[in-house]
Amino acid sequence: QLNFSDALVLLLREVLNRIQFRYNQAQLEELDDETLDDDQQTEWQRYLRQSLEVVVKVMELLPSHAFATLFPVLQEDLDVYLGLQQFIVTSGTSRRLNITAENDCRRLHCALRDLSSLLQAVGRLAGYFIGDVFAARFNDALAVVERLVEVTCYGSQISLYDLETAVPSVLKPDLIDVHAQSLAALQAYSHWLAQFYSEVQRQNQSRFISLVTSTMDATAPLITAKVPEKLLLSACHLMVSMATTVRPVFLVTLPAVQNIFNLITESQTRRLPQEAHMLVCRALSNMLLLPWSNLPESEQQWQTRSSSHASLLAALTRHYRLLRGTANQPPHRLGLEDTKAVLHQTLPVLRDIVDSISGESTKSRQICYQSLQESVQVSLGLFPVFIQQPDVTDEMLSFFLTLFQGLRVQMGVPFTGQIIHTFLSMFTREQLAASILQEGSAGCRVVEKFLKILQVVVQEPGQAFKPFLPSIIALCMEQVYPIVAERSSPDVKAEMFELLYQVLHHNWRYFFKTSVLASVQRGSAEETMENEAQFSAAMQAFGQSFLQPDIHIFKQNLSYLESLNSKHKLYHRKLFRTSMLFHFINVLLQVLLHKSHDLLQEEIALAVYNMASVDFDAFYSAFMPEFLNGCQGVDANQRAVLGRNFKLERDLPSFTQSVHRLVNDLRYYRLCNSSLPTGTVKL
Repeated sequence: QLNFSDALVLLLREVLNRIQFRYNQAQLEELDDETLDDDQQTEWQRYLRQSLEVVVKVMELLPSHAFATLFPVLQEDLDVYLGLQQFIVTSGTSRRLNITAENDCRRLHCALRDLSSLLQAVGRLAGYFIGDVFAARFNDALAVVERLVEVTCYGSQISLYDLETAVPSVLKPDLIDVHAQSLAALQAYSHWLAQFYSEVQRQNQSRFISLVTSTMDATAPLITAKVPEKLLLSACHLMVSMATTVRPVFLVTLPAVQNIFNLITESQTRRLPQEAHMLVCRALSNMLLLPWSNLPESEQQWQTRSSSHASLLAALTRHYRLLRGTANQPPHRLGLEDTKAVLHQTLPVLRDIVDSISGESTKSRQICYQSLQESVQVSLGLFPVFIQQPDVTDEMLSFFLTLFQGLRVQMGVPFTGQIIHTFLSMFTREQLAASILQEGSAGCRVVEKFLKILQVVVQEPGQAFKPFLPSIIALCMEQVYPIVAERSSPDVKAEMFELLYQVLHHNWRYFFKTSVLASVQRGSAEETMENEAQFSAAMQAFGQSFLQPDIHIFKQNLSYLESLNSKHKLYHRKLFRTSMLFHFINVLLQVLLHKSHDLLQEEIALAVYNMASVDFDAFYSAFMPEFLNGCQGVDANQRAVLGRNFKLERDLPSFTQSVHRLVNDLRYYRLCNSSLPTGTVKL
């Protein structure tokens, strides 16, 4: 009889057969591999992905069986691929694959498509060889990795992507795809390589060193603009993983890696495509910046790495730093496009470099900032020159936002202050209005990023940036708010309210000074209020937003108020309690009555409860009668019934029930009254 594991192995065999052209060509040829669906996948890719999910599931349950089934199948197709070398004919400068018979070409096409799918399958299994099972499954994983290294080296040495073939429209993409998939599969084993490295750190590393060296030998020749982009990007991603995940100490010294350094830093005539260029720069920067695992601080060679990083970035920003000269005069039309091109090429690369180390040790961030310092100053100098060019300011502010998020400590207070000062003085009311009014434009994105930078600043602990608070609040309330208040501008509005919330939450004492004595005596002394006008303006803006149709802003702002209440007792503060509380409750009840934000019923009822519970007596004796008196569309008798039915509850569930009942009854009365002939009810 068949047991569970036999059944699973049969399933695995069947699924593997179903994705291979040699067993299932008729069905697979019918799958479309051109048109992308909503998930950016073709029909074929979706079919393959779903089949591979089954392979992975079986691997999870029966690792050794699954591996024993899959690996021999992969080996067969690899033998075909590795045997292609004998069919290469060289004449003069051209190299041709001498397989021409239609039947042979079709068989080769099937074998290559299958190999590509099986390589993806092997890549998906990488996670099952690491962690606790590393030692137990070491030999299997080593067999896979050695095979993948051999295949990638072979592909790069005989550069199969460059061959002329009998059916170029079919076989050429097949050869490129297999090569790209072999690099991607090897990349999937980078975590396994990292664990291998840490296990052999103090022992004989020769096997590990040879795997890494060969991997880089396979990768380096592909990093050139002549290689098809699909293959180039696979090589770049593999290199990033070697630098970031595996982090071998000797990586930088490998001749293959040195070649890539030279390629990137020499003033190249043919640049790599932007995405590839960015990945290679990230990999080279990470090799020099990321701490080597399992080594003490004294063996990190920071000095050497720091000077190498400085020269790497000096080379990458060579043209950008020359723009310093143009900052004093407005750019001429002729030079403007060139200047913009340099800017758009350089800043995304620098941003990516900062981004990839922002969570790392202080030392890495320090070295990174030292290497970047001059470029940051150039950027600040250029900012006023380009303030009228939203596409450029957008790029610059993205860069500054990344700097503020990742390196603000390294930039230091004086320089950070200078940056904020420059921005605040450049974003005049006219400038902001011009930017915000083109919704969805680069101008809008510029303002959003500027507000995001200020969010980072106001969250900073300590006193350093407190002097900027008045001008940041003024910018919000006097410049941005009047422009967005009556418009939808959802993105700018969301960032502006987030900034207001962060100002209030992280700088509560800017508004409410509590003496030590008062906090000891718990509430016997009232807190002293400062900057009251700014606080009231902010609260008014929050209140105003509840009267508008945008449900996302409504939800976000309601949660901000609730958060300020739970963290700082907002609703209990004297100013709020005496002059704002009832206004807010009134607005929230009106929203429930209008049914405009029904999705948020629960959140609104909870907020009303939290506000009412500050002083239930006042709520029931003063607010409710006043609220019912102001209700349009009901008569005195109906008001009295509504008042009687609203029970004096103090626990949340009963209170919420009362609120929903009040709202429903009031709606019902209005509906009835409005459908009666005029004059029937005295309203």
